[in-house]
Amino acid sequence: MAPKKLKVACAGLGRMGARHALHFLNRTPRAELVAAFTPDESEVQWAKQHLEPNGVTIYADYDEMLKHPGLQAVVIATVTTVHAEQAIKAMQANKHVLCEKPLSTSVEVSQSVVDVAKRYPHLKVMCGFSRRFDASYRDAFQRMDSGAIGRASVFRSQTCDKLDPSGFFVEYAKYSGGIFVDCNIHDIDLALWFFGQDSIVKSVAAVGITAVQPELRKYKDVDNGVGIVEFWGGKIAYFYSSRMMAAGQHDMTEIIGTEGKLTVNANPQGTLVDMYESSGIRREIPQHYYGRFEQAFVTEANEFTAACLDDTKVPLKLTGAVQAVKIGCALQEALNEGTKINFDETGRRLETARL
Repeated sequence: MAPKKLKVACAGLGRMGARHALHFLNRTPRAELVAAFTPDESEVQWAKQHLEPNGVTIYADYDEMLKHPGLQAVVIATVTTVHAEQAIKAMQANKHVLCEKPLSTSVEVSQSVVDVAKRYPHLKVMCGFSRRFDASYRDAFQRMDSGAIGRASVFRSQTCDKLDPSGFFVEYAKYSGGIFVDCNIHDIDLALWFFGQDSIVKSVAAVGITAVQPELRKYKDVDNGVGIVEFWGGKIAYFYSSRMMAAGQHDMTEIIGTEGKLTVNANPQGTLVDMYESSGIRREIPQHYYGRFEQAFVTEANEFTAACLDDTKVPLKLTGAVQAVKIGCALQEALNEGTKINFDETGRRLETARL
């Protein structure tokens, strides 16, 4: 008898959605991609070429896709503003959910997904923080957890995209929640992972500039941002995000402990090839985030599938996704208001009197 496979549908077939669809179609042996949803005509045409010939049914209506015969799980990779609504609908239809980050750009809406998930404890609901599935980050965490660098005290992490002159990120800023919620959300999640998911924020502060895309100002966003998060217990996280890298994607992390330091991807490289030229020696680096984290996304798909089929815990708690959004939103507010935001030892915000 053939091994049981998880019947999966993919909602959204844009930049990341199409990749998710292909991962479940071709690179997740225990899953079967049976359906996909998109209201976008160009994405429909892509799906007819790449998915439909493999038996995948294409839907223009999300609710109809949820009724697909035998469907067990939904991957949500649509625009951020509908992540929460679609995740909740999927759970109410008794489907497991893998949702792209963030659950929402709103803390309250993100929490609503967690609240609904509590009503369906038999379902696996996971927010896809892909870096947790990266082999290098897992290696670094294990080394830190074993005591190799003493007590982790300072965490410095960045997400730096190659400059896209098309203006895509300007229009995307309408929905993204801002650079800290969109870009640094991964770094924030990593800080919570390395420092401990129960870490409580003491203060946040942020600054930013629009160095190459001044149009971002109309959406209260920047193309370069720096955020500082202080945690109770004597720990600090420093986040940098950028949309203007010249060479390519450079996402890196540094974990500084009382007895040593760990770095992940401090010197990025696309391949092991070094080019010796008249001007010197150089190497090329990944041109976009997928070039750096492709295998992490594939691992994420396979581990989510295994959790659904084997009824085991998903690798990360859904409540952590709300924590990350809360910190990201606070950083974005600190950036736009030009103020430092403080919290007490329970995580409750301390309001500062204004003259």
